[in-house]
Amino acid sequence: MHFPDLALNDPRLLIFGSAPHPVTSRRGLVIGGGTVYPELNFTLPTMTICEETLPGIRRRYAEIVTEALQRAHQLHSNGLVFEFETLLEMTQNPKIGVMLTRVMAEICEEWYVKHGLKSEIRLTPNDTRDFDRPPRLRTSARTAAMLELFEQGALAGGDFLSIESTGGKEIHDDALMTGDIRLAFFALVVLGVRDMQYLWKRIVDIARRTGRTAGGDTACGFANTAMVLAEKGYIPRVFAAVDRVISVVRTLVAHEEGALGPDKDCGYEGPYLKAIAGIPISMEGKTAACAHGSPVGNIASAACDLWSNESIQHVKLLGGMATTISLEQLEYDVRLMNAATRRGPEYRRMFQMLTVDSDAALDPQAVVLAPEVVIDIAGRIVAGRNPIDSAKRGALRAVDILEERSRSGALPLPEREAVYFERMREDLTAIPEDESEFVEMMLPQLDPEKVILGEYGL
Repeated sequence: MHFPDLALNDPRLLIFGSAPHPVTSRRGLVIGGGTVYPELNFTLPTMTICEETLPGIRRRYAEIVTEALQRAHQLHSNGLVFEFETLLEMTQNPKIGVMLTRVMAEICEEWYVKHGLKSEIRLTPNDTRDFDRPPRLRTSARTAAMLELFEQGALAGGDFLSIESTGGKEIHDDALMTGDIRLAFFALVVLGVRDMQYLWKRIVDIARRTGRTAGGDTACGFANTAMVLAEKGYIPRVFAAVDRVISVVRTLVAHEEGALGPDKDCGYEGPYLKAIAGIPISMEGKTAACAHGSPVGNIASAACDLWSNESIQHVKLLGGMATTISLEQLEYDVRLMNAATRRGPEYRRMFQMLTVDSDAALDPQAVVLAPEVVIDIAGRIVAGRNPIDSAKRGALRAVDILEERSRSGALPLPEREAVYFERMREDLTAIPEDESEFVEMMLPQLDPEKVILGEYGL
């Protein structure tokens, strides 16, 4: 697919619960069709995964889903999504991931038949390819095992197929440490885009052959890493915000290859994907504090269709198991959004305005998630002639917007942050639109012990 125009060109329409192209799940969840649903993401406490521990692990996953469904039923939930992010051993040995997917899917079906409670499994194999150093993205046996888990896990009951892919991360990590926006751009828009094209052709094909839905990807390992580092004061916040905008072009590739959404929760580039491709999106914010902090706790919900907690361990808290507690928090969050929708457009817009206004004056990351800014920058992205041109247009517009807000006082920034605007503008402007020229420009900075360009088809 190609997206020459925006699916949404009015910020008022880029709003929670509604997407131009809703996705209907097998059990009837209409995501993006007017209702926001919770998406519960969970993981095990620290433990060994081996043959001896598998019965206990199976029991834990069954408990997580059963207890969450029971609480959702008690809270009169409209429905929910479970995201099963596999752990390393579950992807290296696909049989484990498939078994656990089947266990959880059978419980979801049981509650649907008995109680009419709609739920689905999002299957998210972890990207094991970068466990080889330098990463072997196309030629490693890890790639085959990962794709096997996608296919067999889909047949076992994984309804939405997603991943946090990592192609280009080996270079992007260095770019963050050195504050090199041009190297970060190269990692995302050349290496990342090429890897996404390779990977998502295969995931979309699996989804079509198994009758499942290709959800989407995320720049979690890229722009979220930048966000967290900026939050800790290690890199400039404006750098992280521009990096977020550049990541949109990379993550959009999944939908250019045919993924229908919902995209993955930790992709804060989701509002851009919704504006450009019209897909429903999953987002995370304040209720993801169990996994990580962020400066976008409220504004992240402004355009969400699924509302996620990111991830939480299955451990005991005073109120019960942490996973069940997290589901309850998500359910109450989406109740508010859905109540605003039922009240009518004026209330819905007011609720969204409050989520935006509470964050947007406090951090560059929040600024680039404001609906009016998303529509502005997304329009520049779709006007691009190729990925490099699109990302340059979007990134330069982000620099301009952030600088304008800083100068006007709408976004107070320390002087050490403000000096980066001109530096980033110069570095971005110097990037050639032709990919071959850009590769030649960057070759002297690439360490062959860290990256194998052949694994990207270069």
